[in-house]
Amino acid sequence: MIETVEQITTFTQTNLIGQIKQTFATLPDARSGDGIYQKYDMSDAALSAFSVFFMQSPSFLDYQKTMEKEGGKNNARSLFGIHLIPSANQIRNLLDPVPAETISPIYREILRGLQQSGKINEFHVLDKTILVAIDGVEYFSSQSIHCDCCSTKTLKNGKTHYSHVAVTPVIVSPRQSAVIPLVPEFITPQDGSEKQDYELATSKRWLEKEANDLPGNTTFLGDDLYCKQPFCEQVIQMKKHFILVCKPDSHKTLYEWIDDFERSGEVENVIVNEWAGKKKLKKHYRFVNRVPLRDTDDALFVNWCELTITDDKNKVIYCQVSPRCTMIF
Repeated sequence: MIETVEQITTFTQTNLIGQIKQTFATLPDARSGDGIYQKYDMSDAALSAFSVFFMQSPSFLDYQKTMEKEGGKNNARSLFGIHLIPSANQIRNLLDPVPAETISPIYREILRGLQQSGKINEFHVLDKTILVAIDGVEYFSSQSIHCDCCSTKTLKNGKTHYSHVAVTPVIVSPRQSAVIPLVPEFITPQDGSEKQDYELATSKRWLEKEANDLPGNTTFLGDDLYCKQPFCEQVIQMKKHFILVCKPDSHKTLYEWIDDFERSGEVENVIVNEWAGKKKLKKHYRFVNRVPLRDTDDALFVNWCELTITDDKNKVIYCQVSPRCTMIF
């Protein structure tokens, strides 16, 4: 019997694969009848797909089939417990009908395992804070292939762009090259037709479903799309924190206040000179507290910070698209 995460004292690769196999064993099977593909278990199809991503090798399964043919054994069986390796087309046919949320428990179990084992501590930043970067990703697009679940938009040439998009939060750390993926939330056509509408609606739904499992000292990171009062208020209500990109053209009121504070000398300035190899860099920080996020009586007051990095020739080398790389928190 596979241990539950609560019973695991050491979070290892074996424990991880065990949890994944346990979830894959419960995948719904959409096949009917006694067709040729009935010889493949759903768990074999899912584990085969997982092994390709785990090994980061698109040719992994083909090589395993060759090993099996020539030597009667393969690493896919010994490492992942795959009995029969389906072809790429067979894997797609078996897994496409499976609802994506079926594997959501894996993400939650992995997070609990990392917390239980203390491995999550390797991602801690200031005051044991966990950073969660949240963003949307388009993982399918076409102008001809589509389904009822596709999000759509009309292109300038009059054609329809069909896509599947998901919000994919990940735990990040400046000291780690890897990230910890959390449960994704899939965008539906009902979430809205504009990017800002549907991504924000989906992200707020994700917060309601998943954010309570995160530690209280969690800080969400996001681009200007998320720098809206409803999203910020929801994060605060969940007793979490945020650091969000804040652009001047989408937050005119906030920047009018900052300009007023600048004229009155209330914007703090800190300059730090550093060497990066043979290059001398100047980091110019500007910040001010308690500025309104929008032009309403119930505006949320936030803290604002700007960072500009220049070289010894005074050329901006950080945030080159705009010299004002700013954020609120």
